[in-house]
Amino acid sequence: MILTLLKSATARLAAAGIEDAREDARALLRHALGLDAAGLIARGEAALSEAERARFEALITRRASREPLSQIIGSVGFWTLDLLVTRDVLTPRSDTETLVRAALEAVSDPAAPLRILDIATGSGAIALALLSELPNATAIATDISAAALEIAKANAARNGLESRIRFAGTSWADGMEGPFDIIVSNPPYIAPEVIETLEPEVRDFEPRLALDGGQGGLKPYAHLFAQARRLLAPDGAALFEIGHDQGKAALALARGAGFERARIIPDLAGRDRVVFCSATEKDLETGRG
Repeated sequence: MILTLLKSATARLAAAGIEDAREDARALLRHALGLDAAGLIARGEAALSEAERARFEALITRRASREPLSQIIGSVGFWTLDLLVTRDVLTPRSDTETLVRAALEAVSDPAAPLRILDIATGSGAIALALLSELPNATAIATDISAAALEIAKANAARNGLESRIRFAGTSWADGMEGPFDIIVSNPPYIAPEVIETLEPEVRDFEPRLALDGGQGGLKPYAHLFAQARRLLAPDGAALFEIGHDQGKAALALARGAGFERARIIPDLAGRDRVVFCSATEKDLETGRG
């Protein structure tokens, strides 16, 4: 019975253009039954009740309409965390783990009482991932969206990190006072005309505010680099996620803002993914002048 249902659901999702149809069907069946992977295996071929079949059918219908799996299930794994996801925030993606990894590699003493600033935090994924690895660090996470901040707060509590993070409803880093040892951001970086060509899961279900990076997708960066110059500690690091084709342009903006040693860090697929900025104390003092 279960194998038959999965085969039918997989075919339906594949026909809707979903690449990982089989995996999604299995994930939705587990969700409908309230089981983990081991529990689904243990259930074997036991027949589903009418209520279970109805729940599964409703979930498959939603996914076939290209609603993101993460929003249907309501959560997604990121780094070592389990994060709540709604239509008010971007679904955290594995590409962003490149930024987390690079930020951690820049820390000389993981036990130090570091100050972290996460600009445009969304679900809180980046700040919370860093806090989970840096036991004495604290963070401030900003977002202009009140709804996004509520999700981020819930994720902090969900992962036992609420005592070490504060949230601020503001545009970018407006009103923040440094210095910060780590500054991170995954800002909107998609050009408006490109958004309409994206997969329906992104185009139709994720917040446009978190996608639209203005002309060329680069509008936020000049302001972000300037804010980082103002707020970064002398030995600190600032890291910004970028689109895979934006490395050259973003690097020029970073260096133009005074981060002469800025460099690009690729993701696991070898594509440009993060602008890494650091500055000496002398550089920062010159920038403030």
